[in-house]
Amino acid sequence: MNEQRHNSEAQAVILAAGYGRRMRPLTNHVHKTLLKVGSKTVLQMIIDSLLVFGIDRIAIVTGYREDELKAYLARTYPSLHVTCIYNERYEQTNNIYSMALALDSLSLDRDIILIESDLIYDPAVLERLLKSPHENVALVDRWRPGMDGTVVAVNGDNQMITSIIPPHLQGAGFDFSDKFKTLNIYRFSRDFCSGTLKRVLSYYARTINDNCYYELILGILIYMNDVRIHAEVLSGEKWTEIDDPNDLDIARFTFDESAEKELLDGSFGGYWRYDILDFRFIRNMHFPTGAILSELKNNLAALLFNYGSRQSILNRKLATYLLLDSADRVNALNGLSQIFPLLRDFVAGKRVLIPEPSFGEYARLFPDAAIYSDCIGFDTNEILEKVDGSDAVVFVNPNNPTGSQLPTAWIYEFAASHPRAFVIVDESFIGFSGQDGIMPMLEEKSLDNVLLLTSLSKILGVPGLRLGYTYSANHAFNEYLRGRIPIWNMNSMAEFFLEVILKHREALRRSIAATIEDRKKFESQLRKLPLVKAVYPSGGNYILVSLDCEATRMDRISAELLSEHRIYIKDTSEKIKLPGSHVRVAVRTAEENRKFASCFRKAVAGSAQ
Repeated sequence: MNEQRHNSEAQAVILAAGYGRRMRPLTNHVHKTLLKVGSKTVLQMIIDSLLVFGIDRIAIVTGYREDELKAYLARTYPSLHVTCIYNERYEQTNNIYSMALALDSLSLDRDIILIESDLIYDPAVLERLLKSPHENVALVDRWRPGMDGTVVAVNGDNQMITSIIPPHLQGAGFDFSDKFKTLNIYRFSRDFCSGTLKRVLSYYARTINDNCYYELILGILIYMNDVRIHAEVLSGEKWTEIDDPNDLDIARFTFDESAEKELLDGSFGGYWRYDILDFRFIRNMHFPTGAILSELKNNLAALLFNYGSRQSILNRKLATYLLLDSADRVNALNGLSQIFPLLRDFVAGKRVLIPEPSFGEYARLFPDAAIYSDCIGFDTNEILEKVDGSDAVVFVNPNNPTGSQLPTAWIYEFAASHPRAFVIVDESFIGFSGQDGIMPMLEEKSLDNVLLLTSLSKILGVPGLRLGYTYSANHAFNEYLRGRIPIWNMNSMAEFFLEVILKHREALRRSIAATIEDRKKFESQLRKLPLVKAVYPSGGNYILVSLDCEATRMDRISAELLSEHRIYIKDTSEKIKLPGSHVRVAVRTAEENRKFASCFRKAVAGSAQ
């Protein structure tokens, strides 16, 4: 079968009868295929891809909102003849029935290109199908987290599908590691369609079960050795399913370049949905270990089905991790961010002194605060001069985004010599700094005007679990906080993680040492890059870089990194009150850091054109 036959001697069948229940409420008043991604509807993207390859014999199985679909087709493709096959039982049946209707209604004198209507893909995806020399072909992609639906097993020797596994057969212990996700785009030969497939599928849909998937029949035929279906494995071509409203964001990110940065910047996380290398948000890349992840995975069901413990027990488990004799001074948090609105209310009416630049929550919570400067380094004299006019002082040590540090002993002595000031010390990155935190000093000689804040997400590498804590000998603050924390303040998995890591202290120590070593090497790599003017020393697992370029070129570099290399960075130029542009880059693995350096060179070259 040559490529000419693939194109001119093929007809397309698009299955579009369903209500699109998982897309509600968006599909309550519009057909699923008429939702837009960028400037085009889903149906328009599918039909346009077919026309690119000369496939203009198209049939659509309709059902829900059929009149709307027909009107859209007449308006958008006035010169294209599209056959509409109405599934009047679309509310009671599944795609096996729609497929049976198509096979019964069409003249099966050509190969069929079968496409389900919840797909968006590059024309290069369809090209892979059309260029395959095999008679019956399924497009598949290597399974990865986030994919759901039918998967297949493939013989590695001849790339033939050996079994089709629908979702209801994917039990709790199902192994996805060697499976492939079907795109639900197939090419079937006319002989197969007019013969075996039509007979078996039509019989099953009309006499046994019309509310199942046609993949069931394909699986049976493969098992009985009545058909051989070749798996055409994609190698990076872009595609995505649109099963629910969340998928629209993924589709926009994948196919609408103008929306990429907007989606990422606006979400502040949730990046497991996007195919990016995230140099913006920060975590320990060497922890948790595989053994810890395995223990979490093996206990997942029990953790999901049980409530977490009350706050006093969480505090005790946290104190054990921190090697404290008592839990009286600690409060486990559902992520450090939980404390910020409570802290704002606790210090309401007080004159606050904060660093600038720093973590944005402090400026947001205390918009009227006085500031002391972090000019890539602190002037302690400035802090001492301004403290007399303040009731509360914030130290972020190391500071974010600069990486600047103050000696822990200096902060302790500052608090001891200013007992009337409420001293807030954020040590979320102290583990990477090379110096000890303030807690041991406070344990040895208590100061009741100090509040220690720590996010554990950075050091433990689990931002998704939301772990943080406060430590203070200030009785009034502890009473205030504990009166405002709910009885179930932490999910069971986060609590279990606090138990598990007690056995892995040495692995945590090694992970921190590895991160510090990665940071040193990354700093050296960054200094050699074009446009880099300065790489500032950092006490965190991130690095601030000064670039010799204006804001417009910095924007082009960021855009190039994201669109061409799928690397996401944080432009901190507006925060840093110094000439030029500035970016803060996370320290990731050694391999990823090298990739960043290589891609940054290309982005700089591309931005100059």
